[in-house]
Amino acid sequence: MILCLTPNPAVDRTMYVDTIHIGEVHRAKKVLTAAGGKGLNVARTIRTLGGEPLCMGPIGGHTGELLAGLAEQEGLPAAWTHVRNETRTCIILVQANQDSTVINDAGQNMDVSECKTLVEDVLSCASRTDLICVCGSLLLGFSQEQLKTLLSKLVSMGKQVWVDTSGEALRTALEVNDVCIKVNADELGVSLDMKISNMDEAVKATHLLREQGISQVAVTLGKDGAVFNRDDSVWAARPPKIKVVSSVGSGDAFLGGLLFALDGGDLAEVALRKAVAAGAANALEFGGGKLLFSEFETLCEKVNISVLS
Repeated sequence: MILCLTPNPAVDRTMYVDTIHIGEVHRAKKVLTAAGGKGLNVARTIRTLGGEPLCMGPIGGHTGELLAGLAEQEGLPAAWTHVRNETRTCIILVQANQDSTVINDAGQNMDVSECKTLVEDVLSCASRTDLICVCGSLLLGFSQEQLKTLLSKLVSMGKQVWVDTSGEALRTALEVNDVCIKVNADELGVSLDMKISNMDEAVKATHLLREQGISQVAVTLGKDGAVFNRDDSVWAARPPKIKVVSSVGSGDAFLGGLLFALDGGDLAEVALRKAVAAGAANALEFGGGKLLFSEFETLCEKVNISVLS
């Protein structure tokens, strides 16, 4: 089992439109409503590939009930922490051959007791698995200090803890020795105050993080692939060219593929291949983590892997 914590889950409304013009009325050609948030996209990917995820996070109100129901309909096992305030809703507008437009609701506050309960719930469920991911933004009220404490406790329990976040939360995670980091190049560049626009710069960044005490590092560069720094080696992977439908959730699918492979005992280069294939397969579909297993298998054979050091 792989525990997938989404600290700020949402009900995602993904709409496919021909064009977007501010101030005009649009009609969506296709609409998808799903339990959303980065950790849920990771869990959805793991399940598609044949793994066993456990979704966790705070949910509340009517929207929270809807999210839980949507996750259950998909067959995603969950152990939610129930809070007082309403779970957020996020809007994703998808256009053919264009970057998606995403409108994220920040979410409402958790109080001190709810934050404490969430941490206790995660630590309790963590005893049932060795692999954990913490993905996405923090719900208001859950402090950076609480995040650092949670990550430190999970690591001290001997768990392999992967973090995929950005901004202040990413900087907090980088202060915890022996965590594992999956992040895209732009987000990591902001946190490290350095330019990361190509494979060489990404490799340099992973070495820097390893020297600072991070256990494993995976950096994604979109269509240009990804690098994975683990043990004493760095691997690079480049995906085949594809016709992108929507890139939303592809980074989450990458992490889902990586965790699924690591949980199954795959070698690092095999895990990276599966991660890149999962991210690319996600980009061929409409909705985060909605990849097809057949497309994943086909893309796996076409991912180019090389050892950099």
